[in-house]
Amino acid sequence: MEKAHLGKAQLGERGGALRSALLLAALLGGNFALALGPWLVRLTDTGEVSAAFWRLFLALPFLLVFAKVAGQRIGGIPGKSLALVGLGAVAFAGDLASWHIGIGMTRLGNATLFGNVGSVVLLFWGFLVARTLPRGAEWLAIVFALSGAGILLGRSLEISQTSFVGDLFCIAAGLLYAVYLLSLQGERSRFGSWSLLVWVSVFACPVLLALAFARGEPVWPTDWTPIVVLFVSSQLIGQGLLVYSLGHFPPLIIGLTLLTQPAIAAAIGYSVFGERLTWLDLVGMALLGSALVAARVVQRRA
Repeated sequence: MEKAHLGKAQLGERGGALRSALLLAALLGGNFALALGPWLVRLTDTGEVSAAFWRLFLALPFLLVFAKVAGQRIGGIPGKSLALVGLGAVAFAGDLASWHIGIGMTRLGNATLFGNVGSVVLLFWGFLVARTLPRGAEWLAIVFALSGAGILLGRSLEISQTSFVGDLFCIAAGLLYAVYLLSLQGERSRFGSWSLLVWVSVFACPVLLALAFARGEPVWPTDWTPIVVLFVSSQLIGQGLLVYSLGHFPPLIIGLTLLTQPAIAAAIGYSVFGERLTWLDLVGMALLGSALVAARVVQRRA
């Protein structure tokens, strides 16, 4: 009997270890899939905003299936909730449009890092709402964020004015993403993750399409391969794996794995587009990356 109990315990431990390994693989895999996004945006033969439209529009049927499988309702949403979701979706559309435009102008590593500054923005917002001053690690996150951003912006300005403006577009994307999160924070408990993504996509798609036409972009692709790979890797695999795994890890681990995105994007930028990084670039990326990790940890504690 004792041996049987020991055997069951060992099997339980192995099962737990296997599940933990699968969750970590999903977390890393989701970040890896999302890190390919900037490269694929550059490969598309549509405009940048048009690529953002297609990545959401093509994913919609699959998101509906995911929501149904997860038992999350799609219909019967109160009008007030839909209005808030619509507001958040406009911010999300602006986030994607601004980020995609920035991707075409600046280095991929910069674009990925600046596109994720929403967590630092939320940290600042928390201080404003609570009417408190930062303390301890919060000051460190702010100093690292400002220092890293300053270094990377300065280096982009040295390269070209276009690269600098691209950085600003990506920072604007991070700000808009923070607006998106804040506008929907009260609705998340009423929607499931997939259901919320469905409604956000429904509202965001026409906004992105209108922006693409306003910019005079080519909308219909002649080569569908980059567009299809973009929506599959970013909207289905990347988002799907993160939705599956995020709730199982502390914010420090989530923040650290998030740093794989700019690292992979910078490696692609170097190997494919010849985007060289100096030691100063690496210092700026390390500072800003550390700020993103610290901001996630501080927000979760708050």
